[in-house]
Amino acid sequence: MNFTNHLHVPVLSGEFENLLNVRPGGVYIDATFGRGGHSKIVLSKLSSTGRLLVFDRDVCAISCAKNLANNDSRIEIFHSEFSEIPSILPTSRKKIDGIFFDLGVSSPQLESSSRGFSFKCDGPLDMRMNQEKGRTAEDWINSAPEKEIADVLWRFGEERFSRKIAKKIVYYRKDKAIKTTGVLADIIRSSIKGSYKIDPATRSFQAIRMLINEELLELESILASVLCMLKKGGRLLVISFHSIEDRLVKHQFRDLSKVDTSLSGEGLPDYRLLTKKPIRATREEIQANRRSRSARLRGLECLV
Repeated sequence: MNFTNHLHVPVLSGEFENLLNVRPGGVYIDATFGRGGHSKIVLSKLSSTGRLLVFDRDVCAISCAKNLANNDSRIEIFHSEFSEIPSILPTSRKKIDGIFFDLGVSSPQLESSSRGFSFKCDGPLDMRMNQEKGRTAEDWINSAPEKEIADVLWRFGEERFSRKIAKKIVYYRKDKAIKTTGVLADIIRSSIKGSYKIDPATRSFQAIRMLINEELLELESILASVLCMLKKGGRLLVISFHSIEDRLVKHQFRDLSKVDTSLSGEGLPDYRLLTKKPIRATREEIQANRRSRSARLRGLECLV
């Protein structure tokens, strides 16, 4: 599959554009470039003096970004986890007009069997966003203790059958290593009785992917640290697709927008919530793009 030409439809595009409120000559950071859907929206609003700094740890995403940058000098590319943004851009304090995150897995990643993200197509159990380093899902699923597997499926996937699934995984691998997404998905499905609206493997695959890529750790470490990079009036936007990620963003944004009264007992907050509740896709968008059905957009504005 040619990922650079793959059609990618950014979710909540209109809502994203309105909330980011792009300044034509501003400097923006796309922390999760993916296939550049939201970056293209920003570029369409930037003048020739504006700049867009794009980050991604996926080699295919970086290749796509380079193709876009070949014809646009406003783009600067960084092949890196977004948690490294403050160290890569150490002099950017109070210089950035907007930072945005589109969390999760892109459609091309899901549709490529070689990446191992999807249970819908059989392939190797990889699941790494950056395939150049780190352990694979196969490494972990064949070596982790039963309790650890159950804990991960519960914590990151909120899978209520986590213990049954973990027990079945450990039982199966005694005789044969689990090497493909198809085998793992079948093990998970055989552990859960009854019929469900979503594939029984959905939550477990989500949980394993989040563990392998340390997604929550990355997110926890970055939100507060990038805010010091924003100018007054600069905005931080996050699009998440899972309730566990959205709760983390919600709580951090809420805490950051509160007034610190520990010293003077009075004052104004440093940040303002742009979204008291997450912005969700309309029925029309969901019909046109199923990926948008679980998308949640939240925003925060810097006031100082």
